Amino acid sequence: MPGVRDLLRNSSSRSTSYQKAVEMASIPIIVKHSGKRHEVDLDPSANGETLKYQLFSLTGVEPDRQKFLIKGGQLKDDTPLSSLKAKPGQTFMMMGTPSEGQGAISRPKEEVKFMEDMTEAEIAQQDGAIPAGLQNLGNTCYLNSTLQTLHALPELKEELKKYKASNAPGQSLSNLSSLGLGGLENSGDLAASLRDLFKQMSETQEGIPPFVFLNALRNVYPQFAQQDRSTHAYVQQDAEEAWSQIVNQLRVKLTLAGGNDGPAGRTSFVDKYMAGQFSSTTECDDPGAKEAGEEPTKSSDVFFKLDCHIGKETNHLSDGIMAGLQEQIEKYSPTLDRNALYTKTSRISRLPKYLTVHFVRFFWKRETQKKAKIMRKVTFPAELDVVDFCTEDLKKQLIPVRDKVREIRKDEIDADRARKRQKSCLTGAHAKEKAAEEEKEKKGDKDGDTAMQESYKTDAEYEAEKTAAIRAAKEELYELLKQNGSGADNGTNQSGLYELRGVITHQGASADSGHYTAYVKKKSLKPEDARAGDKRRDDDDKWWWFNDDKVSEVEAEKIETLSGGGESHSALILLYGAIDLPQLD
Repeated sequence: MPGVRDLLRNSSSRSTSYQKAVEMASIPIIVKHSGKRHEVDLDPSANGETLKYQLFSLTGVEPDRQKFLIKGGQLKDDTPLSSLKAKPGQTFMMMGTPSEGQGAISRPKEEVKFMEDMTEAEIAQQDGAIPAGLQNLGNTCYLNSTLQTLHALPELKEELKKYKASNAPGQSLSNLSSLGLGGLENSGDLAASLRDLFKQMSETQEGIPPFVFLNALRNVYPQFAQQDRSTHAYVQQDAEEAWSQIVNQLRVKLTLAGGNDGPAGRTSFVDKYMAGQFSSTTECDDPGAKEAGEEPTKSSDVFFKLDCHIGKETNHLSDGIMAGLQEQIEKYSPTLDRNALYTKTSRISRLPKYLTVHFVRFFWKRETQKKAKIMRKVTFPAELDVVDFCTEDLKKQLIPVRDKVREIRKDEIDADRARKRQKSCLTGAHAKEKAAEEEKEKKGDKDGDTAMQESYKTDAEYEAEKTAAIRAAKEELYELLKQNGSGADNGTNQSGLYELRGVITHQGASADSGHYTAYVKKKSLKPEDARAGDKRRDDDDKWWWFNDDKVSEVEAEKIETLSGGGESHSALILLYGAIDLPQLD
């Protein structure tokens, strides 16, 4: 009778023999996919579904999207792998692409961290976290709305982090930052105060009192410290005026290296990203001046916002912008030797990456000695095409790029729809195919091959052709950009198409009263992460509504209700950003 040691030895020997048998049963093969070679151990005792899941882990292509080509057709889930009669080192072809959002399975790059283990700042910086609001310090909603909209510019936030205050630093008060008082030593420097405020906003989800920035604004521009004579409370101010003055200070203070315009090879952040340029022609309206030989004069001007003038015929934003590009001025005519009316017609010769549009809703009403509000409804688009407002020379550059972008977009949408239809059809076709196989088995037909009656392109072949066509169109797009020399200035809009990013609204009948709020689109990536052509996330059509320190999420449909038509919230300032160009993979 064998002893315990003999039993263990025999058991171990059998286990080793079994393991070797299994290893010998596996056949090493090569699978080619998208130009890459993958080494796979094929188990003849398994079926097609097992092999497909092996390939899914290597390629990221889901099993139902794989086209594994074998003799006689395609590999089915229930096909025994032994029927392939594969030889070691044999090469097989696989076709197919991952569905949207899928990719090769890989280990997470960052260690998973639970929310209860995060600091307040870490929670605030998570994707989708509710952003910080700003407390109303007494009729300061105009300022809060302006700051929240400027905060939507990712390049501005990044550049402010690098900004060094121009004045000598005083005693550090960083321990008071939780009260909004950090950085009091920079209260005379608007850019430094904005830098510190944006930092505080990135580290909390609570409402912040912007004391320091407000103090800096009132130091630089005393009109924002105006008080009511009877109540001595600070009066309401115009958000458009606050926007313009803050942008003006940033233009002076915040400069970038590598520019040629400013001192020591530096250029202004505002000039690069937020400033456009007009080419204008001014011509006398009096026929006598023309008869006397007075020629139109040409000029070039920098602008930081487009005005949308609202008249009786203004129904859409484009109507108001076009009206604002033509104005009448009175000045001295040398040929007539007297003052005369002139018409100044302007067209855009440089488009900034970020375009500010101002609805000119407020005007001075003599009867009340106050700024009154034009209530007329004026619609505005989520995507703005400004090509018609540009000079002929700029149009020649923009139109081919714009049209090519639209072509690529349409092809990508069509391809995505085709993939979804294909997936749906494959599910139904698989069921029919399986039923047909079962029917053949009942009839005793054991031949697994099905004769091809007609020749069609496979779904994978069609998809590959479509992908190649889209890539060719993208190559054409980037060749156009290269010809235009657009890559030299990443602060411009290269297509003439803008996407709405922020809206400052006003509620009420007068600029001296009422209430301001801001809407900011949730899409707000850092410049280094904002890859052109990236697929939109599910929440990209949602917006944050900033009502002072109250922050809530709203749907895109809400933005469509801000066109005016009464004393309810109506758009006063629109912030548009250049659309992301499709990326050449």
